Amino acid sequence: MQESELIAKYNINIESLKAEQLKLSKEITLKDSQDFTNIERIAAVENIIIKNQIISVVIVCDKEFNIIEQQYFLDKLRFPYLNEFRAYRELPTMVEAINKLTESPDIVLIRGEGIMHPRLGMASHLSLSVGIPVIGIADSIFDGSEVSGEDIVKDKKKVGRILQSKEKSNPLFINPGNKISIETSFNLIKNMIKLPHKLPEPLHLAHKYAKEVREELKL
Repeated sequence: MQESELIAKYNINIESLKAEQLKLSKEITLKDSQDFTNIERIAAVENIIIKNQIISVVIVCDKEFNIIEQQYFLDKLRFPYLNEFRAYRELPTMVEAINKLTESPDIVLIRGEGIMHPRLGMASHLSLSVGIPVIGIADSIFDGSEVSGEDIVKDKKKVGRILQSKEKSNPLFINPGNKISIETSFNLIKNMIKLPHKLPEPLHLAHKYAKEVREELKL
């Protein structure tokens, strides 16, 4: 089904959502909100979509990548997939999963965009929703962004950095969501790579846990 048909079917006011994204984007800060060299609780979120359902899992690990806690939330999908509006589809379940944690993590990692998004990436939207710094790790650059050396640039401004985490693999595109700087985001993720895994280790653990939850729920 084409996007225009989905918009009509779900009665979505796209211009209103764009306005909301732009309004929220003004709340983003790229200043480090804490000393990230001493973080103790690193969270990572992974989503699985199965037909009309979504599972959001969250794992929390320490700096040695030992799992401290893991939670998940299962819900029905209430919003279609629309380019640039992924957060409206996946964010509510992610927030519910994070809210189940017994203690708030110091940082959250997700697979997706932060400030690389034209208006408000899911990493930024999630951070504004839960009040925790979030880093987006994307597999490709978003429309409107371009690569300049090792930097990701949007509207002539640096919005992220490229990380070749594994030899002969496609690079990762690291861009902060909120409450953390570009350089700190890059350095944190670089130090979380544990070969042979391409993704930072917390996201690898979240992906593994998501598969376990899906098997447990028999979905």
